[in-house]
Amino acid sequence: MTTVVTEPFVHPALFYRDEAEYLAGTVPFVRAGLESGEPVAVAVPGENLRLIEAELGADAAAVRLLDMRQAGRNPGRIIPGVLRAFADAQAAGRRVRIIGEPIWAGRTPSEYPACVQHEALINAAFEGREVTILCPYDAVRLDERTLADAHATHPVVIPSGATAGRDSVAYAPDHVLGRYNEPLAPAPDALCFAFTAQTLSRARHVATAEGARLGLVDTRLEDLALVTAELTTNSVVHGGGSGELRVWAENGEVLCEVRDRGRLADPLAGRRPAARDQRGGRGLLLVNLVADLVRVHTGEKGTTVRCWFAP
Repeated sequence: MTTVVTEPFVHPALFYRDEAEYLAGTVPFVRAGLESGEPVAVAVPGENLRLIEAELGADAAAVRLLDMRQAGRNPGRIIPGVLRAFADAQAAGRRVRIIGEPIWAGRTPSEYPACVQHEALINAAFEGREVTILCPYDAVRLDERTLADAHATHPVVIPSGATAGRDSVAYAPDHVLGRYNEPLAPAPDALCFAFTAQTLSRARHVATAEGARLGLVDTRLEDLALVTAELTTNSVVHGGGSGELRVWAENGEVLCEVRDRGRLADPLAGRRPAARDQRGGRGLLLVNLVADLVRVHTGEKGTTVRCWFAP
């Protein structure tokens, strides 16, 4: 499989119909990187990771292998915690090659909008960098909307069975970001707590008490406390000085939501790794790194950040 490189950053979508097409599109991509001396990472769902690893044989030892079902459960974590974490660790001046498969059959309706936004944001996050990120899409098991969104978030597409990519005529990542900036449905039967700068500590205690009542324990309860503290503090500092906290259970998970009157202008907020000498500005990044899923809606009336925690 070949992809013509015309810009420093290359982001093709690879459409496949079966295991043979999957391996034909991914394994030569990996081997070409290894032969060129490029650092290579593969972050795909575990069952596909095992296919690639077996086909690579001894060459697999030279590749960073990650199960995307674990590393990318929260799509907001993939850019800072997987893609940039790998690319930034490499020597300057070397092209980096990554396979990233963040969307698979079985992603929930809650997860999917965050997945599409992630794919759209990769283009801005890596603009101008010497990186190629190949994103496989199952053309049989994924629905038509998902496949259409892949054409809109990837500047290059590789059709099923093809060996070369072509420009995507539907490429429109900014449009996708706007379309999936969806209002979040109201929380059913949620505990609600209005907070200000004077009640931040109380908000954290309210959230953890409710989280414990709903079944969170140990590190998961600590994660909820951290997320609550970061989001409520952000609301006080950037969102008008106050906000509303909600905590509830849904489908076996505990959800935490913070609403305020601020507007999040930077769609990459929380998706950039923090610089070593950076002071502040880590709140949304920490939220993405510890929560199982993060959804954000921002508009003229304010911003809502909703987080999911599995017990």
